[in-house]
Amino acid sequence: MNSKDWIVTDDGHCESRPASREWDLIRDKYYFHEFLTEIINLLRNISNEEDEWNYLPQIRRRVRQLVINSYWLHTQYLEPSPKTGMATRTLYNEIGYPLTVQTATFAPNVSSNVHNHGTWGVVAVLKGEEKHTFWKRVEDPQFPNKIEKVGEKILKAGEIISFTPHAIHQVTAIGNDPAFSFTIYGDTLPRSRFIFDTTKHTAKPF
Repeated sequence: MNSKDWIVTDDGHCESRPASREWDLIRDKYYFHEFLTEIINLLRNISNEEDEWNYLPQIRRRVRQLVINSYWLHTQYLEPSPKTGMATRTLYNEIGYPLTVQTATFAPNVSSNVHNHGTWGVVAVLKGEEKHTFWKRVEDPQFPNKIEKVGEKILKAGEIISFTPHAIHQVTAIGNDPAFSFTIYGDTLPRSRFIFDTTKHTAKPF
């Protein structure tokens, strides 16, 4: 497995970040509830929700620790739906809980819509390969929601990518096998999450 970390900024640039050494993260036992508790405790130290993404290095480290130590996490795979080519499994859900934690599966050659998350996010690829295409908003008085492609990155199992709140991307599974990943996102800021139409230059709430 690859052990690389990446971050995508609001302007669509994908930059490498130092990844924690796997042998520094190995634990005899590391349960999912411990991971969630550590993330929540980390976020409680932040006074401004809009600054949560500044803690992405610490969050990525804990995600990598979970991926390395949790056999259970790797068993949460769902086969892609025959109709949509996708599947998601929510791993924890509670009213008012400030995180979205789930796994996602994409069948080969299936793509997500072009979207942002309105919050920080971390994605760890567990199986297969994903191509992430990055976009940014451009100033256009006629089309205020116009975006343009900035670049793309192919991620393999073991790689972790993180996003600032207004980063825009699209995910496509490549290769012959489904792509399976673990995802965690913060609490979405009000009126900040959108699906983008790159042809009509429009955006609708997601």
